Amino acid sequence: KLVCFISSVLIYCEFLIYYVVIFQCRWPEVKGGAHMGKKETSASVLKAIILADTHLLGEIKGHWLDKLRREWQMERSFQTALWLLQPDIVFILGDVFDEGKWSSPQAWADDVRRFRKMFKYPVSTELVVVAGNHDIGFHYEMTTYKVNRFEKVFNFTSGKLITRKGINFVLVNSVALEGDGCAVCRASEAKLVAISHKLNCSQQKPNHSNKRCSDVEKLPASEPILLQHYPLYRKSDAECSGEDSALPEEKNIKFQEKYDVLSQEASQKLIWWFRPRLILSGHTHSACEVLHAGKIPEISVPSFSWRNRNNPSFIMGSITPTDFSLQKCFLPHESRVFAIYCAAGTLLVILILAHFQLLTPPFYFAQRLISKHKA
Repeated sequence: KLVCFISSVLIYCEFLIYYVVIFQCRWPEVKGGAHMGKKETSASVLKAIILADTHLLGEIKGHWLDKLRREWQMERSFQTALWLLQPDIVFILGDVFDEGKWSSPQAWADDVRRFRKMFKYPVSTELVVVAGNHDIGFHYEMTTYKVNRFEKVFNFTSGKLITRKGINFVLVNSVALEGDGCAVCRASEAKLVAISHKLNCSQQKPNHSNKRCSDVEKLPASEPILLQHYPLYRKSDAECSGEDSALPEEKNIKFQEKYDVLSQEASQKLIWWFRPRLILSGHTHSACEVLHAGKIPEISVPSFSWRNRNNPSFIMGSITPTDFSLQKCFLPHESRVFAIYCAAGTLLVILILAHFQLLTPPFYFAQRLISKHKA
């Protein structure tokens, strides 16, 4: 009985709880979806999962027990979400690794091996990863070697356009938007300008005559969605709300440009170049929703790791070429798991004491008090 009790608690807290919690998440409906048939809806809506800041611990700062715990939690959450929700595509918005900015080739290879084990995915799902400052370093730490190393593993470039089901996604290396003309920065901006030109040409009317667009590859005429690690410029998280927003004492701390958020200049450039309909970012580890230029929403995705939050989550997005709908899916709260373990441990101690009749005298003492009171 003792073994069964302990096994049941462990199986629930370390395995079943992820199914119980994620099973409650539902894909949001796109507004236009109500007017489409079931076959047409399933064919035209892209189901995307967006998460950020997994921060896989490295060999320098990562204690083996902390690694074991956090990586097991993220692996079970990710694999359970894939099995239950069956997304078409998964986006990870940077800071995949915690020590990629300084890890040796051997440490990098080990981190990549563990990542591929944790975040393995079926053929029916696509995984797209964006670079973060912990993957390739802050701007002053970023080198061509680190960028190329990341790009080789994740097939990422510092400015990349992917189109799925008629939806344009622009992947931005936000670390390279320093604006100081460094080699990586120049190459990244050149790629983004070329992508901007393609998108602008594709959105022009067919009868519109423009010699600059005559030889440009035509893309779906859909406003793009930007995916990046750093958020666009905002003063702080003071206007952010929700249970997974920043702590009250952190909300009024001013953000530093080019460190906490992109500079105002880089932010304005991205809006000018792409006129996106949605921006998705990470980096802050907390949730936030802001409007840029009064109409462009940006969603900051919280960290996926329990090392950074008690209540990690990911975003579920139903996206079409003209519309989108987002829904947050929370993972098990670590405090609740800890409470279950504490309650089970307390019950276990009581049962063991009762089994060895160590609780008998107190019970008899209580009975005697009650009998005397009745007398």
